[in-house]
Amino acid sequence: MDNIERILDWYLTAGVDEICADEPLHALNTKETTDTAQIPHVDNLAEGIIKVRPAVSNLSQINSAARNSADEICKKAQTLDDLRAMVEEFDGCSLKFSANSTVFGYGNPQAEVLIIGEAPGADEDRLGEPFVGRSGHLLDKMLMAINLRREDCYITNILPWRPPGNRTPTSEEVTVCLPFLQRQIELINPKIIFILGRSAANALLDNADSISALRGHFIDYTTSKGVVIPTLSSFHPAYLLRTASQKAKAWADLLRLKRKLNEL
Repeated sequence: MDNIERILDWYLTAGVDEICADEPLHALNTKETTDTAQIPHVDNLAEGIIKVRPAVSNLSQINSAARNSADEICKKAQTLDDLRAMVEEFDGCSLKFSANSTVFGYGNPQAEVLIIGEAPGADEDRLGEPFVGRSGHLLDKMLMAINLRREDCYITNILPWRPPGNRTPTSEEVTVCLPFLQRQIELINPKIIFILGRSAANALLDNADSISALRGHFIDYTTSKGVVIPTLSSFHPAYLLRTASQKAKAWADLLRLKRKLNEL
């Protein structure tokens, strides 16, 4: 049983969340699959003898149970410190077992601006704090350009654990961890949410739009308690480090953020 659980954990960490069939597939087996002995008789179909594959796989059930567990945890958390402790004890996401640190969040718990990235990178995983590598240094400069300090804001990510190799988080990983972020937003109750990167924006705003379509204007985010928070998306600093030509658009987004903050 322990071996099976370890194998499942390994599959989840690798991003495998679907099974192809009820039996293992032998890719090198050259036996003809059109053998009439393998084709069920029509009468068998009518009698309901053919076994139908379950609509929900075991792995999907595991993810669903983990999401429900995360929801229950968030209902009990009354402060950020409560939530941090609960997230650190949470074992429902396999990313935790390959990460070095739980990167919960950092900054002013009464911040007017909440900044959300995708997931911790190698530096963040090592130090246990969001945006501390090259991307973090660029973010600091971006904030200072509109007279904001890192300490004035609260900075967090969609996921509290680093995906192996900095791969893009799976939809299942986001689904399991999203309640933690949603509860952070409720506890902080910021005036504005500033989202960095497409994956983070898609996860929080529940859409599949490109970052080019999302940036440049505010979209309302509504908490479970009905509080509406204006949300602005922009390019992730890591992308700007690779694509300097987009820095002008990022600067325009920062100015929008500053103007909106002054209005509220």
